[in-house]
Amino acid sequence: MMMRIRGLIVCLIFVMLPAEAPAQGQRARSILFLDQSDLRGPFYYEIFRAFRQRIAADAQSHVTIYSESLDLSRFGGAAHEQSLREYLREKYRDRPIGVIVAIGTATLELVLRWRDELWPGLPVVFGLIDDNDLARMKTQPNITGGTVSLRVADAIRAARAVVPHLNGIVFVGDDWSRQVVFGHWREEIRTAAAGLQVTEFIGLPMDELRQKVEKLPDRTAIIYSAVYSDEEGGFYPPAVSLKFISKVANRPIVVAAETFLESGGIGGFVLQPEAIGIDAAVRAIRIIGGEAVSHIPIAPTNAVKPIFNWLQMERWNVGASDLPDGSEIRFREPGLWQQYRWQSALAVTVLLMQAGLISVLLHERRRRSDAEQDARRRLSELAHVHRQSIAGELSSSIAHELNQPLGSILTNAETAEFILEQPNPDLRELKDILADIRHDDLRASQIIGHMRSLLKRTPFELKDVDLNDVMREAFELMSAQAATRNVALYLNTAPGVLPVNGDSIQLQQVILNLLFNAMDAMTEIPFGRTIIGKTEIDGGKAVISISDSGPGLPAENPNGIFDPFFTTKEQGMGIGLSIARTIVQAHKGRIWAENQPEGGATFSISLPLLPR
Repeated sequence: MMMRIRGLIVCLIFVMLPAEAPAQGQRARSILFLDQSDLRGPFYYEIFRAFRQRIAADAQSHVTIYSESLDLSRFGGAAHEQSLREYLREKYRDRPIGVIVAIGTATLELVLRWRDELWPGLPVVFGLIDDNDLARMKTQPNITGGTVSLRVADAIRAARAVVPHLNGIVFVGDDWSRQVVFGHWREEIRTAAAGLQVTEFIGLPMDELRQKVEKLPDRTAIIYSAVYSDEEGGFYPPAVSLKFISKVANRPIVVAAETFLESGGIGGFVLQPEAIGIDAAVRAIRIIGGEAVSHIPIAPTNAVKPIFNWLQMERWNVGASDLPDGSEIRFREPGLWQQYRWQSALAVTVLLMQAGLISVLLHERRRRSDAEQDARRRLSELAHVHRQSIAGELSSSIAHELNQPLGSILTNAETAEFILEQPNPDLRELKDILADIRHDDLRASQIIGHMRSLLKRTPFELKDVDLNDVMREAFELMSAQAATRNVALYLNTAPGVLPVNGDSIQLQQVILNLLFNAMDAMTEIPFGRTIIGKTEIDGGKAVISISDSGPGLPAENPNGIFDPFFTTKEQGMGIGLSIARTIVQAHKGRIWAENQPEGGATFSISLPLLPR
């Protein structure tokens, strides 16, 4: 008997379940979202954005959202309502709707009037409905939503916080009859503003309104509801209207919407559109999921919060301690420590470590500077010794070079004496003879000057020099030596001036050393001894090349010849090319050597070219 009873119960449950399941599953998974203003405005856009994101975040929803902006803040009347009703009827005739979402009191009133005709039996979720407005409406079944409490008393409380010893308040907005959100304030002003001087700039043209808010008395605050039009046919989003007003207003502006803060409002107990959108989305999801509307009671939405604009607080000299308890401050740049706490701690640690190392680094820097000066001094001394060696090798050539102008001077002097002994000396010829003597004397002086420059101990000093002149002087000094060794010298210089930043004496020393090495390399060659010098420009570099017709460089390591004490000469010390490389590097240049395909070696020097 008990088994039969149990079987009967199971059968009854099985029969009843299909009837309930289709009833829940038949609800269309789509939402018609209606707002009373314009989704292009920041406030209502934020409500819709938060609503849409919360719906999309529900993995089980897969809901289609239709949205319509009724724009009731700018359009009204029976004809407009009739056109909206017909528009919605025709547009959604073939679209199954599961839930109606009504944002704003004006929207909910229309939906309640039209529901039996357009959406019979559909559940309605509302948002942005003041609790007093909801109490005045005729309630209907199958409706749920979240209410807000937006009181004038809270706006006046915020005004007292930002204006010490508040004496008067000025209400700025559209005509109260067109205020779809703040219309109920009109009835609250008398009680909430008791003891204050109340002024209403309501429904004024924009130009007149801007003129009035420029000249408000002290101890006054502006309470802004919303301005949708200029009363002259032009319409604005309320946030844009607030920007126009705040630019000229001489008193702080208390606002009641979060999106008004950035437009110039100092703040207040403001509506947060995101909270309104999320609350409506959560209720809609529950209904779409099959939950009965009666299980989702109407309740207050925590969408009003004291929020203030730090930039406006600074403008009106309002401190954070003046604000109501629990206030949030926006647009305040956080301090370095608050914004980068652990980064700041790390930076302080690094700075302390650096402070401990600075003295060591400074000491090392001083030691390095002293070492560089000592190295420069030693280089100068070594270069001087090397120049003395070069001068010694040039001594025979210099003597020969001096003998020529000195011999010419002697010959010209004897000729002049002979002419003077004549009865009628030729003065023109004497003048020519004296010019030759002066020319030969200058020539001898130049030769001696070159020798003195080579022998003189001078510090390393960079100046603007013409590399072509340096090459010419070096080749002239070597001309007699080359003739003695039966070497032909050729020099091809770049056109014009070849300016570099260098020490002309040390650069000339490098060139002379290369010329001597080239001549020494061709000692065993019986004939065809040739040295070709060349200067040219390669990009931003001045390049010197000295080529010889000798046997060339060692094949295994051609650039090893620049290493200290490397030499192929029986009597050589192997320091000439090493010194040459050090001098070139001190000029921020480069020296290298390579063999020529047709025989012989080429030494090249590259130096930074100065702008011309």
